[in-house]
Amino acid sequence: MDGWTRSGSEPGPAPYGRLRVETQDLTPAHWLTERYPGHGDFGTVAGVAAPGFPAYARVLHPAALDERPVRWETVAAAYARRAGPLTNWHEVIGAEPFHQNLAEYGLPGVWDEHPAEGPTPGGVVRALIPVLARHTSTPERCWYGLWDGYGRWDWDGIPTFPTPERDEVLLSGTLADAVSPELLDPFAELPDLWWPQDRAWCVGGDVDLVSTYVGGSEELIAELLAAPGLEAHPVEASDRVG
Repeated sequence: MDGWTRSGSEPGPAPYGRLRVETQDLTPAHWLTERYPGHGDFGTVAGVAAPGFPAYARVLHPAALDERPVRWETVAAAYARRAGPLTNWHEVIGAEPFHQNLAEYGLPGVWDEHPAEGPTPGGVVRALIPVLARHTSTPERCWYGLWDGYGRWDWDGIPTFPTPERDEVLLSGTLADAVSPELLDPFAELPDLWWPQDRAWCVGGDVDLVSTYVGGSEELIAELLAAPGLEAHPVEASDRVG
């Protein structure tokens, strides 16, 4: 999880899609910043999402074939392997950890694009939203964090809140607004973090990951694991991320 930054050429937009950029009061994010050693460490599930939830799930970003999503389990089966809760993508395809730099990759008829690194892809977000909406009393009042280092825009001068090894711009909106940054640019980064006002759950991603992590109730996680539009595994708060 070694992040990188580049200078943005334009000031960060406000609003960010339909999400409001919060420039004054960052107190809604304070519960995420008050961590102690061993409680949501960098590189762990709870470090990417948030500590303190009864259960967690790892939601895999799909690979693709001809721009259509492909599940990790499908790719793993083609290589006579299995994809488990802690399996890394490079282990699925039998590559070195920095496989992204390979000149040639894929398996004809199975996959031709690696899973997307970074915040949750739009297709996964759309599958998550209806499930998450059933497990919060405040879907119309949600908060979001966007890492200020992606580089598409310059967030200089906008206050941020810290998470392990990251500084996040605070955004607000409805749960349905999570995908609205695509209105600005089809390739705009969606938020890394999202949580409702009632803090019933927290969704977390990172620039270096091909997975999204969700902390919440046991009932929520059970529903995510069973959702047909998602490929998810149960994980523990202290598990390493990938």
